[in-house]
This record gives sequence, C-alpha cells and structure tokens, in this order.
Amino acid sequence: MKSGFRVFWTDNALAELQQTFDYLRDNFGEIQLRRLAREIEFVLEFISKFPKAYPESDKQKGIRKAIVLKFNSLYYRSDEKTVEILSFFSNRQGPEKIKFDN
Repeated sequence: MKSGFRVFWTDNALAELQQTFDYLRDNFGEIQLRRLAREIEFVLEFISKFPKAYPESDKQKGIRKAIVLKFNSLYYRSDEKTVEILSFFSNRQGPEKIKFDN
C-alpha cells in the first residue's frame, strides 16, 4: 500500500482467497484471475486510506463489508493503525458460512 493503514490478512481470509483463485484458475482462466486481483488491490488501497468508508456488516459489530466484484465480499475490522482482513467470502455461499476466526 502506498500510504494509510497497514493491512493484514488472517489465515482464514488467505485460505478463502486461495480457494477463490484456484476456482477461477480452474474454471475461468487467467483473465478473470487478473481482473479479481486488480479489484482486490483497488479495494485494499481504498480501505487502507478510508477504513470506515464501507458499511458495518450485520453479522458482527465492528466488522465492515466491502463487495469485491459481485461474487465476493471482503470482511474486515480496523483500529487506529491497522486493517485486519477477516474473510474473503464467496457470495455464492449461504451467509451462515461466513467465518471471522483465524
């Protein structure tokens, strides 16, 4: 990130991101992977500068939800200096499957 809050990914969020990349690579190819990667980078840059810009999730107080394209949402929380990515969630799943633990 160029400036702003430091962004950290939980193990859970990284595992979900890897699953999404694997799925896209296997079913849609490199073009869609690159498109998603660009959008994630844009959202992360925005969050690092304006961590309270996205609305709070109705799942848990203090956790915010950023939609990354239409099929994925990024759930995160922030403090005075950092943003912690908790989940990279596939919106094709039922909302009861969202996990915020590490």
